[in-house]
Amino acid sequence: MSKQTYSVCFCFRRRFKLSVAEVPEEIKALFRSYSENGIMTADHLLRFLLEVQGEDRATKHDAEAVLESLRDLKHLNIFHRKGLSLEAFFHYLFSDRNPPLSPSAKIHHDTNAPLSHYFIYTGHNSYLTGNQLTSDCSDVPIIKSLHKGVRAIELDLWPNSTKDDINILHGRTLTTPVELIKCLRSIKENAFVASEYPVIITLEDHLPPHLQAKVAELVTQAFGDMLFFPDSECLKEFPSPESLKRRVLISTKPPKEYLESKSSKENNSGSKTVKDSLEGRAWGKEVPHLKDELEATDREQNEIGEEEHKDEEDVDDGDQKLQQNTAAEYKRLITIHAGKPKGSIREWLKVEEDKVRRLSLSEQQLEKYATTNGVDIVRFTQRNILRVYPKGTRFDSSNYNPLIGWMHGAQMVAFNMQGYGRSLWLMHGMFRANGGCGYVKKPDFLLNVGPEDEVFDPRKSLPVKKTLKVKAYMGEGWHMDFDHTYFDKYSPPDFYVKVGISGVPADSVMKKTKPLEDNWTPAWNEEFEFPLTVPELALLRIEAHEYDMPEKDEFAGQTCIPISELRTGIRAVPLLDQEGEKYKSVKLLMRFDFV
Repeated sequence: MSKQTYSVCFCFRRRFKLSVAEVPEEIKALFRSYSENGIMTADHLLRFLLEVQGEDRATKHDAEAVLESLRDLKHLNIFHRKGLSLEAFFHYLFSDRNPPLSPSAKIHHDTNAPLSHYFIYTGHNSYLTGNQLTSDCSDVPIIKSLHKGVRAIELDLWPNSTKDDINILHGRTLTTPVELIKCLRSIKENAFVASEYPVIITLEDHLPPHLQAKVAELVTQAFGDMLFFPDSECLKEFPSPESLKRRVLISTKPPKEYLESKSSKENNSGSKTVKDSLEGRAWGKEVPHLKDELEATDREQNEIGEEEHKDEEDVDDGDQKLQQNTAAEYKRLITIHAGKPKGSIREWLKVEEDKVRRLSLSEQQLEKYATTNGVDIVRFTQRNILRVYPKGTRFDSSNYNPLIGWMHGAQMVAFNMQGYGRSLWLMHGMFRANGGCGYVKKPDFLLNVGPEDEVFDPRKSLPVKKTLKVKAYMGEGWHMDFDHTYFDKYSPPDFYVKVGISGVPADSVMKKTKPLEDNWTPAWNEEFEFPLTVPELALLRIEAHEYDMPEKDEFAGQTCIPISELRTGIRAVPLLDQEGEKYKSVKLLMRFDFV
């Protein structure tokens, strides 16, 4: 057993033993129940997989494959030719061979329904490398997003200085532009690296007609047969992701007369910028509790003027004058028509039988109208597409709580993919579902219509459907991935774990273990229960921290897992860094059961 030395002052040093992970008593008891004479055979292991791990489809072949995979442990003297010893069984449980999500990661949702029946992995201002005001525009973040499975890319189109070409940039800011053609080529080359399912390019158009015509030419040349567009001007129903495999779709508002004085889409003041920025440092501020957000909106909604909510889709679709002088080729390429009719929220959310469309709302608008028109929003999203985007004061590229969009059926909850923090971890977690293909089928309750034409009411109290029990046994791997003074210069770290749920307001909660002092391999053995009223939308949040009383606790890893795909039983949970990349060694041993 090795030792670590910490300097306390010039003349005094402290030495600590680096402890080895010990088998928890509960796992020792399970091993005794599923072994004979200290050996777990393939038959014993199969029974364990069926009865404890809940792997209903496990076969003896699967158990034998586990045993075979552990033959490389011979050098550790814990492998037995007839089966598993206690140490080998523990090694298997705490290894990458035993993850909380299925290792096969197959696409298993029905992908033959209309696009409006899916949550779609959506980016916001996908070309920005950093903040919304001064960062560079580039195709690099677009490529990174596509490689992570993002299926909706947003590009802002502006004329260049000579008004003879198109740049991509965040308008009315100091962001440096990137050429449209470079972004289009990168999308084509990387669109289907992570997923075969369709890529949607949402265009925010600030162009005169002659440049709209050039966009049509560039898009057609770049994508060729990959580009999908309908025969008719308006779709009566969206096609399915399955029918659109390896296709690219364009979504924007129909072209209109170019206005030099057009302002950017988000017209909010920056009064909260500094506060948001400070709170968002380190690993990101806590995700706002939806109940608190909605109650605050109830109080404030009358104070929010309509002028504050204007965006790029405030178009009078009935004004034919605006349709003159437009590029017909450009208009023909639009598959998903965007637009916001004049009038009240009821006009915006009007469901039409002969056409489908996309509506965009800011996060503030959604919070406001969720309190008064929540059911109307759900009904709208059963056939049409709702896109939600970050409020204008998020200059630091932070994000919001995506659950408010998902619980109202919003398909395109647009996020700043460079805005690392807790909100983005939830987004990453949601789209780990369905094989990571970027399309997650919405729960049936968001799509169903009752006998009295009723739909799901997001504000209605619901009974508990099931309860998730989570036990945090222990953690390990930090001493291999971090320098021994990374967390504390004077002693080994004091780790604790936070476990909780993000979902509808009634289900959202965070709990934590006690910190264990001076231990690189902490064994908490603490259990928590989480009643779930809407498990279909629930995400399991897990974070590790190092306790530091005088200062802010240090981040030590995180992960987010969709409850709908969580494997029960004892699992090794790999932790990720702040950007969602997996640590080489850090993981937790946990148990999950539904009761």
